[in-house]
Amino acid sequence: MQAQRSDSVRLTLRDQGEPGSSRLQGEEADRPGAEAAPAASRGKRLQGLVQGRREYLQLSQQTVAARLEMSTRAYGNWERGVVKEWTDQKLYGLAAALEMTPFQTERLFWLAVDRAPQPELRSPVQQPAQDASTAAFLGDYSVMINALALPAFLIDHRWNIRMANGAFRELFRAVHPHPTAMPTDNFLRFGLFHPDASQILEGHVAWKLSMLAQLAASLERYDDDAVLQVMRREVYLDAALREMYLQDMPTWTYGPGADLLHHGGTLRLLLRHPDPGLGLKGCRFVEETPRPLQAQGLTRITLVLTDPNDGAAAQKQHFRSLQAA
Repeated sequence: MQAQRSDSVRLTLRDQGEPGSSRLQGEEADRPGAEAAPAASRGKRLQGLVQGRREYLQLSQQTVAARLEMSTRAYGNWERGVVKEWTDQKLYGLAAALEMTPFQTERLFWLAVDRAPQPELRSPVQQPAQDASTAAFLGDYSVMINALALPAFLIDHRWNIRMANGAFRELFRAVHPHPTAMPTDNFLRFGLFHPDASQILEGHVAWKLSMLAQLAASLERYDDDAVLQVMRREVYLDAALREMYLQDMPTWTYGPGADLLHHGGTLRLLLRHPDPGLGLKGCRFVEETPRPLQAQGLTRITLVLTDPNDGAAAQKQHFRSLQAA
């Protein structure tokens, strides 16, 4: 009776496709298709996990493909399990794009490669090759901006953070982890989508309006950029942000309000620094980009922290009139 029960348990695990169920022993391993059956079962469960997670998040294949910086067709192959080899880098990237929890990420690994994740093997994102002189310049530039007391950072046209100094990281030290909207990854996504943003970006609605204006300005210049289009689509999926983008943001740009960069230094916002000695501060974006950075498609921004009352009265008056409209 005990032997029959053991056989039943082993067959049940095989049929369910649980991790490790492909390790058949004895005569079962010699049966035709014995290994293929659990592998096929895991493949179907993998497809179900990936597609189900995407649909739960209400994301299109195009949106996930843009997050992964690949074509929609290539991502469609991933979702169908048509992959030459599942590497750790691919799986970690897919888990991040689908905002998976640690439990879901572990399940993804078991279904794809029949083992648990191994964080120490996680491959870094490959950066474009740089010549020796450019690499040396960027190294020196990193030393320079880290010596600044004010928060400073470099962005690309998508507002991805490419370099940031210690003062910038200190400003956001208390921010909780988020799969797609960390301030040290993309500044616009942080301000628009991170739940902690309002704790630092004081008067968060004004920040959102200026960031939406920046998104619109960036899309005017790079209208075929898939990643910026995805960000706009995510704005549309949020009812409050969509209304703000379509109705309030145009009015914002007609008055003292503007986007984050193209405003001649007139835009004043407020932020609350985590250092109690600094507390509430005015914030002005200063763009100052030398030619070597421009050649790399990068923009250098410094957050100039000022008296919170400096230039804020006109902006508050405009914002009140916007709310009353």
